[in-house]
Amino acid sequence: GEKRADIPLNSFGFYANGSLEVDLSLLRLGLQETEEKTPLVGFSLTRVRSGITKDPFLPTPQTRDPQDCPLRKNSSNLLVLFLIDTKDLRVQVRKYGEQKQLFISPGLLPDVPSESGPPKPELTVTPKVDSGLGPADAGTLSPQGLSGKDKELVLGLGHLNNSYNFSFHVVIGSRAEEGQYNLNFHNCYNSKPGREQPFDITVMIREKNPEGFLSAAEIPLFKLYMVMSACFLAAGIFWVSVLCKNTYNVFKIHWLMAALAFTKSISLLFHSINYYVINSQGHPIEGLAVMHYVTHLLKGALLFITIALIGSGWAFVKYVLSDKEKKIFGIVIPLQVLANVAYIIIESREEGASDYMLWKEILFLVDLICCGAILFPVVWSIRHLQDASGTDGKVAVNLAKLKLFRHYYVMVICYIYFTRIIAILLQVAVPFQWQWLYQGSTLAFFVLTGYKFQPAGNNPYLQLPQEDEEDMQMEQIITDSGFREGLSKVNKTASGRELL
Repeated sequence: GEKRADIPLNSFGFYANGSLEVDLSLLRLGLQETEEKTPLVGFSLTRVRSGITKDPFLPTPQTRDPQDCPLRKNSSNLLVLFLIDTKDLRVQVRKYGEQKQLFISPGLLPDVPSESGPPKPELTVTPKVDSGLGPADAGTLSPQGLSGKDKELVLGLGHLNNSYNFSFHVVIGSRAEEGQYNLNFHNCYNSKPGREQPFDITVMIREKNPEGFLSAAEIPLFKLYMVMSACFLAAGIFWVSVLCKNTYNVFKIHWLMAALAFTKSISLLFHSINYYVINSQGHPIEGLAVMHYVTHLLKGALLFITIALIGSGWAFVKYVLSDKEKKIFGIVIPLQVLANVAYIIIESREEGASDYMLWKEILFLVDLICCGAILFPVVWSIRHLQDASGTDGKVAVNLAKLKLFRHYYVMVICYIYFTRIIAILLQVAVPFQWQWLYQGSTLAFFVLTGYKFQPAGNNPYLQLPQEDEEDMQMEQIITDSGFREGLSKVNKTASGRELL
């Protein structure tokens, strides 16, 4: 029942000797007879220079011309088109750009090396100047022969019970062909609004690099997450030891920060194991995936709650949240639940699913709203300290707290930028295999927050105002003098022995 004209199926970073396998087991179009000479149904495989996953080859529904079909483009970009010709039961493979070591062959790769059999008749080649030759009129071709510019590869198209099927695989033959590849399916008959015809498609896609089933940018992640999990665990243990040594200055928020560090460590551990299993087996284990989702949800909720509580000054300088701060928590917590639901759906769905991009946009929008919402308590605290610094006589302490809050505001802003904005910019700016560089920003934010708000006597957040200390000393002096005066009266009226 699909009606989209362009379906982004997958995006994957390939190293040399990586492989892409595509098995179209069912394609049921239900098209009317047309006079189109060029097939308007097929796949496109494009390589983008940077790691950005948005394919510039794909037009947007708002900007595309109804007559503009991506399968008709003679693009100068590195591009391979698989044109499905349902009339002649063949698939034409057209290559654009320099792709001398991009080897395309019919069928799927064997799981184990098998004995060489007779050549498959579906892999054929015809000269471009005479593309009317059918599959039966041309000879077989090894994959190494595909580098010639004057050749056109033709694959056989199966037809059974009003549905079509075929399969092919692509091998990245050299480092010159490495990069981020996007695989898309196009049905240009549905490009005209209001004239879409539903069609059915079942496709299996298997991508693999020499080191496993992870994309190039994801290969370092299971090692990186394991190291970061150990770092967060060590930071959590060190933080608890600091709390135990400074029990007088410890508040509830400090223990909440410790719980956050341990939860983050456990979440990263399951995330690392999940990536390791995917890299070795090609798919996650359900139980591990569930544990990763649960710990990820707890970590996300704890993180935003802790940041908002620190920003509001809860437990440090007050134990009751204002109505405005309660509303912030009433917004952030449900949105965090929605963001984690969107994250779970994205992780468990295929990129080609019709609602995949919708949930991805929901996650991005909700996450930005949460990031903006947690800044409000910090801003309100800064404004409150600015107003109070010149009115209550506690200028020195309030100015120190104000400076600390301003530092914390900058830290939160930097954390949001590095984990959200910079992550997107890195996908555009850096090569496809270096997109994981922003991952360490979370650990840096945790360490700086712990350093700024550690339970110590010289922390301006925990200091008593100087005037209050003087008042307490004066009270103690008055109390002591009163006690001495009373004691002298007793001495006058009682004997020393009775007093003793």
